[in-house]
Amino acid sequence: MPGWIQKCISIVIVTVLLASAVYAYRIPIVLQLISLYFDTKMQPEENRKIAWASGKDPRPKEQRPPNVVLILADDLGWNDITFNGGGVADGKVPTPNIDSIAAGGVTFTNGYAANATCAPSRASMLSGRYSTRFGFEFTPTPSGMMAIGRLAPRDPTRHLQTISHSADRALAYEDMGMPSTEITIAELLKQKNYHTAHIGKWHVGENNGMDANSQGFEESLLMASGLYLPEDSPHVVNAKQNFDFIDQFFWKVMRYAVRFNDGPPFQPNGHLTEYFTKEAVRVIENNKDRPFFLYLAHWAPHSPLQSSREDYDALPDIELHRERVYAGLIRGLDRGVGEVLKALKDNGLEDNTIVIFTSDNGGAGYLGLPDLNQPYRGWKSSFFEGGIHVPYFLRWPDQIEPGTTVNEAVHHFDIYTTIANAAGASLPTDRKIDGVDLLPIVHGNTGSIQHRGLFWRSGASQSALIDGWKLNISDPPGNAWLYDLANDPTEQNNLAQSHPEKLRELQTALSQHNKEQPSSAWPAMISVPINLDRDGSQAVQANDEFIYWSN
Repeated sequence: MPGWIQKCISIVIVTVLLASAVYAYRIPIVLQLISLYFDTKMQPEENRKIAWASGKDPRPKEQRPPNVVLILADDLGWNDITFNGGGVADGKVPTPNIDSIAAGGVTFTNGYAANATCAPSRASMLSGRYSTRFGFEFTPTPSGMMAIGRLAPRDPTRHLQTISHSADRALAYEDMGMPSTEITIAELLKQKNYHTAHIGKWHVGENNGMDANSQGFEESLLMASGLYLPEDSPHVVNAKQNFDFIDQFFWKVMRYAVRFNDGPPFQPNGHLTEYFTKEAVRVIENNKDRPFFLYLAHWAPHSPLQSSREDYDALPDIELHRERVYAGLIRGLDRGVGEVLKALKDNGLEDNTIVIFTSDNGGAGYLGLPDLNQPYRGWKSSFFEGGIHVPYFLRWPDQIEPGTTVNEAVHHFDIYTTIANAAGASLPTDRKIDGVDLLPIVHGNTGSIQHRGLFWRSGASQSALIDGWKLNISDPPGNAWLYDLANDPTEQNNLAQSHPEKLRELQTALSQHNKEQPSSAWPAMISVPINLDRDGSQAVQANDEFIYWSN
C-alpha cells in the first residue's frame, strides 16, 4: 500500500477518533467554554456597605397608609413548609416564621402562581395582568442554557425527547422582559409617596427601561448571578445533581455577586439568603417613619443547592445529602422571614404592615426530591397543581383576623390590586387589569366572586380553571387532562373521555382567552418533556405520563 494512502487512512482515523471524543464530551466542553465566557463577563468587586435611603413622612403614624412587604420564595414546593402539616424530610424542618404569616392573617388555600416558571409569574405579579397580555410568555433564558438542553443525550427510556425550535426571532437575554409601558405596583405606590425598594431576584428584563430602577423601584439590590456563596467557601455545603443538565449549567455560569442600582457587581457578605435578609431589615429600619414597599425576592430554595454549613449541620437526621442541603436552604429562608417580621415588630410597624408570602411556582422535579409538591401532582414547568398551586399568605393585623381562611381560587396578579387598593392608589384605566382586590372576601363578603376562570399558557402547555374544573393540554395536539378539583384536587382521575361536554366548554374558554393574547415577544427555543410523577433522579416507567413544556 502506497505511503500516501496509509497517511490518509491515519488522518481519517485520527479525525474520527477526535470527533468521537469531542462528541462524547460535548456537554463538558461547551460548559467549560461558557464558564470561561462568564469569567470575562463578570468579575465582582469586594463587598461594600449599601447606603440605603431614609426619610420621614410628616403625617402622624396613625394617618399613614400601610407599609407593604412582599416576600417571594423561588421554586418553593407546597410541601416545603409545615403550615399544612408537611415539611421537608417528613417535617424535620419546621417553618414557624413562614407559618406565622398564615396563622396571623389569611391563608388562601387555593393560591395559584401566574406561571409554572419564575419570570412570567413575577411579571404578572408586578403588573397585575396576565403576562401574555404584553408578550411575556416564556422565561428569559440565556442561549447557552438552551444549547446545553439541545446537546443533552437522548434517553432511550423516555417516551418523548426534547424538541428544538427555530431561533430566527430570538432576542438577546438582556432584551427579554416586561416592557417599560407596563405600570408596576411600585410605580403606583410611588404616586402615593411610598418609598420603594427591591432586594433579590428580578428576572423581568435588563435593557430598554425594564430594570427595577426604571420600573418604579427607587432602590434595587439586585441578585447579579446565582451562587449563595463561593463554591469553595468553608461556610457552605454544596449538592450537585449530575443527572440534570440544568444543574450542570448553573454550576458553570453562576457567580457570587450582587449589584446596587446602577453600580458595578460586588460580592455580598455571607450566605445570599442571610445577606438579603439583613439588608431587608436595614430597609425597614431606615424607613420606619414613612410608608414603604419592600419587594424581597429571595433566591432560596432555587438551585444550585448551597446550604450554609450551620444550617446543614443542624439537620443530621436527614440522610440523603441533596435533601439535607435543600433542607438547609429552607431553614435559612424561614429564619430570614422571622428576622424581617421581628424588625417590623421592633420598629412599631407590625400592626399596619401588609406582609405577603408566596412562591413564584412549585418545586422543581430536576432536583431529584420526590416529595416537594405533595400531595399535588407535577412540578415546576407544568400546569398540573404541583407546578402552580403555591403557598399564598397575607397578614395585616390592623385589618385581618388571625387564622382567616379563603378557599376560592386566587392568582398572583391579585396581589397588585389588593396592595393598590389598600394604599389608596388608583388602578390604571387604559388597560385591562386582571387582578382583583382580595380584601372584601377576606372580610367575609361571600358575594365577592373573585375569578370564574383562570388561564395559563406556555407554548406547548396550556391550562384553564373554571368553576372548579381544570383542563390541562399539551403537545402533541389532542393530549388533554380534565379534572374536577372539588373531588379530585390531586389530579388523579382524568375525565376528558367521560365528560366530553365539559371538556369542550373549557377548551372553548381557553381558546377565547388565547384570542385576547398577542404572540410571544420572543420565541420558545425548545420544548422539553416533563414527567408528571417522577423526579429527575428516578427511572422512567412504561406507564408514566408526560407533558411538553416550551421555553
